[in-house]
Amino acid sequence: MSQQTVWIARHGNRIDFVNPEWFNTAERPYDPHLSDDGILQAQKLANHLIGKNITQIFASPFLRTVQTANEVAKVLDLDIKLDWGLCEWLNHEWMPAMPETLSLEELVQSYSRIDLSYHEGTPQYPETWKACMKRTGEVSRRLAQEFRAENILLVGHGASVVGAASGLVGEIAETKVKASLCCLVKIVLQEEQWVMELSGDTSHLDNRETTVRFV
Repeated sequence: MSQQTVWIARHGNRIDFVNPEWFNTAERPYDPHLSDDGILQAQKLANHLIGKNITQIFASPFLRTVQTANEVAKVLDLDIKLDWGLCEWLNHEWMPAMPETLSLEELVQSYSRIDLSYHEGTPQYPETWKACMKRTGEVSRRLAQEFRAENILLVGHGASVVGAASGLVGEIAETKVKASLCCLVKIVLQEEQWVMELSGDTSHLDNRETTVRFV
């Protein structure tokens, strides 16, 4: 039986990291888009994933993750399936209410590779770190099982990258994964055992974070 690989990526750099003042006038302040260099990071990620035999792309429905996934989808000629299970950690200290995002219909107007037939429901707000790890871990296990014969890519956020990895390799991911911007985690199924081969690789990027930022 051939090996299955689950790739997990964080979105590229976001506009409010580059220009914090953006937050003050944004229509949806908790759903920032990628910065210009974030788009370049996503393109670097996309080119790095050529030849990896990825057949499915899943992304959080936040704009920055959709934009990152879209760059990969264009290069690999794949659709994007949006899954709320991969969304940001819904931490009330970061966001005073459930963050507003664009609707599926609004997103598909700009990102036509979104698969309208696939949509997973919204998680509960607010949530603890433990609940976020449980949610995202369940998603990675479910998708790995559902697409067992395929290599898949999950595009999420700092917390959901860690959680998705922990869902496959266990709690060790919470200390081993460095979920910096546009990083890659690679987890391979070998003889029914998940093995983490990359724990936050950024070798495909020109400009790399030295400190991981979540918000």
